[in-house]
Amino acid sequence: MTLDQLLAVLPPRPLGDLAFPRHLLGAFRRKSITFCTGLTDETTPVYWFQSRSFTLDLRLPGLDQTAVSDRQGWVGDTLWDERRAELSWSIARSYQPRNQWPEPARLAFIGNSVLEFAPSGAYVEDWRQQSTQGPLLGLRLTAMREEATGARHAMDGGLIMAGAHIALARSRLPADDAALAGTESLEQAIANGCASAAAIESYEVSVALGSEIVTHSTQPARRGKPIAPGPFTLLPDGTVTQECAIDGARWTRFYTIDVFEPDFAFATCTSAAPDALTWLEAERAHLVRHARVAM
Repeated sequence: MTLDQLLAVLPPRPLGDLAFPRHLLGAFRRKSITFCTGLTDETTPVYWFQSRSFTLDLRLPGLDQTAVSDRQGWVGDTLWDERRAELSWSIARSYQPRNQWPEPARLAFIGNSVLEFAPSGAYVEDWRQQSTQGPLLGLRLTAMREEATGARHAMDGGLIMAGAHIALARSRLPADDAALAGTESLEQAIANGCASAAAIESYEVSVALGSEIVTHSTQPARRGKPIAPGPFTLLPDGTVTQECAIDGARWTRFYTIDVFEPDFAFATCTSAAPDALTWLEAERAHLVRHARVAM
């Protein structure tokens, strides 16, 4: 089955009780990050996809020319601290060997924007919702099997579809991750011969915006190709498998279903007091003359 065919046969898996604010579900592009020094970055491609229980994140500081050792991407369990109103992530396996973003997120919502404040005051990020209506699908990658040998490897990763946008992540094979354990940086790992550039790059986070074709990736060769061509199979126990080829070898990926809402309305606006709405309408002529939806 193709991904579209899988959506047609997959039974709904509703959100149920969501641990964090509903505004966080979907696909987000970072519009800007402003630091306490006064510097602002509005250029680096950064994407955040949110499922019911996990997050996919992609950051390419050198744009399409980002060096192998500088790429950032990860999958993590989403944790919500209700008392502090803070979001954080438990990341077991990441593209980088260390956590480069250790602070939790304090959040505020306005319109289609999620504002993320670092508790230390180091920065604030402005994230813009890219999705409006459509499927919300979260598949969590748990394992891969090499068909030639039958060897099965524990994996981390996932696939998130949010309306017209899709993100896919898969960790390195455990042996490659073990080789990087304890290294301070990927540059050091390459210099010391702990891992090859190819092994480092085998951690994939790819994003397809507006279609199923990859637009950004930790693996540049994936750009312009289908993000999840399948074929997919829905097993009787609810597991989803995906056949794929890696370096000419046949593999099968195994996913559990985190969420599937076939037609989901993503949050793109926030509420305001009646007086505020009256003021906005009364002053509309000059307030919104040049306003547009910024994504």
